[in-house]
Amino acid sequence: MSSISVPPPKCLQKPLAVPHRHMFGPGPSNVPPRILDAGASPVIGHMHPEIFEIMNDIKSGIQYMFQTRNSMTLAVSGTGHTAMECAIFNAVEAGDSVLAAVNGIWGERAAEMAERIGARVNTIVAPPGGFFTNAELEQALSKHKPVLFFLAHGESSTGVLHPLDGIGQLCHKYNCLFLVDSVASMGGTPLYMDQQGIDILYTGSQKVLNAPPGTAPISFSERACQKIFNRRTKPVSFFLDLSWLANYWGCDGKPSRVYHHTGPVTAFYSLRESLAVLVEEGLEKSWERHEKVAEYFHAGLESMGLKLFVKEKKARLPTVTTIVAPHGYDWKEITIYIMKTHNLEISGGLGPSVGLVLRVGLMGCNSSKANVDMVLAALKDALKHCHKSKV
Repeated sequence: MSSISVPPPKCLQKPLAVPHRHMFGPGPSNVPPRILDAGASPVIGHMHPEIFEIMNDIKSGIQYMFQTRNSMTLAVSGTGHTAMECAIFNAVEAGDSVLAAVNGIWGERAAEMAERIGARVNTIVAPPGGFFTNAELEQALSKHKPVLFFLAHGESSTGVLHPLDGIGQLCHKYNCLFLVDSVASMGGTPLYMDQQGIDILYTGSQKVLNAPPGTAPISFSERACQKIFNRRTKPVSFFLDLSWLANYWGCDGKPSRVYHHTGPVTAFYSLRESLAVLVEEGLEKSWERHEKVAEYFHAGLESMGLKLFVKEKKARLPTVTTIVAPHGYDWKEITIYIMKTHNLEISGGLGPSVGLVLRVGLMGCNSSKANVDMVLAALKDALKHCHKSKV
């Protein structure tokens, strides 16, 4: 046998070095020591009874966070995109009609995922920074008669918090499942899955929850389960097949759990701890804190002469703020200067908001007036030192 031809990489012969940064972009957010410590607990088997107990704790925490009594509640092994695909791949079959509300990148992504599995996809489109009235949504539901309607509650690419009241009832009137993306909003603003008639709801671990990216809480109503478990065809993804996931998470009422995949056990530890932190503070107090900090931040921005991208106050996402890119400045230069000088991440736009906005995320433990003051000071410094065009 010949000797190895690829030498050991020199980069891996150096110790790992990761800087500490203020993560004030749209996500991920900073992970507090308590949650980092939980994730460093010893690895045990993904089918051990202690892991099942931790998974049961997570399920209870998600039910509280989502305000739902759905038994079909779990965390997908993956980021928010994984949960989005889990929802769509299980609820939709080839040929089904799907309607996606597009007022930012997440509606675009949901539409593409549904198209890829052969759904007949229609969209209702609002300009970046805008949202839809219930009358507009009802008109689209009546016209397209979808089996599934997608809406982003917190559109992090544009900073819009979309109203939810009444939409679930409209969907059910037209025999349609209501799918809501709450990755950027969950825990930072009121949301009531059961009361608001949401059939499928998901979020991510890395925003308000302050856990590392890699787990995505999701829940399915009885209506959603009836459609999913009476499919004509199997879901396109084995990994995201809800019948398997339901068993692994103990949601199907069966006496034993069967191996499906190796769950990311250390990520489960972190997610459980992050849910415990939310339970200790209380949902309503978390909502109130994020709202007050956002109001303080918005007032500070306006006092600097900066403009908020979302015009209507009630439609502003309290977790991710979009600021109109300052006239005459290169937004990239601003974000690079702030990172280099203040060790602080803020970002530019995403999807339809590229070039239009700066985005600042203050989520979970990062949502504080002290952090607002830090961001405002960094922005003032950047506007003073970055090049401004005279055109």
